[in-house]
Amino acid sequence: MSVDGYLRRLGLGRRPAPTLATLVDLHHRHLDTLAYDNLAIVLGRPDPTDAAATLARIADGGNAGYCFHHNGAVEAVLRELGFDVSRRPGAQLETLGPSGTLDHLVLVVAGLPTAANPGGRWWPDLGYGDGFRDPLPLVAAVHRQGPFRYRVAGLTDRGWTFHHDPDGSFLGTHVGAVAPTDPEVEAAHRRLATPPDGAFSRRLVVQRRDSTGAWTLRGVRLVRTGAGATRRDLRGYDDWRRALVDLGLALGDVREDELRALHQRALVDHDDWLVAR
Repeated sequence: MSVDGYLRRLGLGRRPAPTLATLVDLHHRHLDTLAYDNLAIVLGRPDPTDAAATLARIADGGNAGYCFHHNGAVEAVLRELGFDVSRRPGAQLETLGPSGTLDHLVLVVAGLPTAANPGGRWWPDLGYGDGFRDPLPLVAAVHRQGPFRYRVAGLTDRGWTFHHDPDGSFLGTHVGAVAPTDPEVEAAHRRLATPPDGAFSRRLVVQRRDSTGAWTLRGVRLVRTGAGATRRDLRGYDDWRRALVDLGLALGDVREDELRALHQRALVDHDDWLVAR
């Protein structure tokens, strides 16, 4: 029922066939419907990474969350629809730690060959925020999508390295070989989402990738990359709150005083950052 509710949230009234066209369509619909966000984390009540819980929350009109939530839910949906899907561990290049570091869940869909991708392996990723619009063919090359370019390098059975577009919000990801278990994903989530040291518990980040570019709200700074590139600081609470809604966040279960306190905290952090520069 959660899978069907997810599909309805994306505007689909029935379960589609497990084809490449379906994979691309789901990728687009997901990005157009659900924002990447860590709102629950910075408010001190992070949601678990359990895929069923995430799908139920999405079906009820709630927010998806960040990388582990998005990709974990999509993995469950793709498997239910009949896709050959597997998972890999990802470690961001900025924070690449000891071997086995897990801070991103990578999905691989196999069995969908094309002339340009005879191996038939594809990389759908809904957890990057400002990542790729279409699933990437797992081919070692530079892949262009609109104004952005991405690079897959060092591709072997042991993994690969992903280099994000230079205008992206992060450098890239090293992808490993051994599929992480659900408890390992949840443990990584707790490490990243638990203050004061959790990398995702310090500052609000909301992102949306559309057909021509991407929006990123980090703290109080709103940045557009791709078509219509721009940036501005949302110092007024009303402008900031309106941006959250425009980016697709559901705020029905968040108290107004919590939001105001979060904006004030983000404003102070931003001013401290400006002084430090």
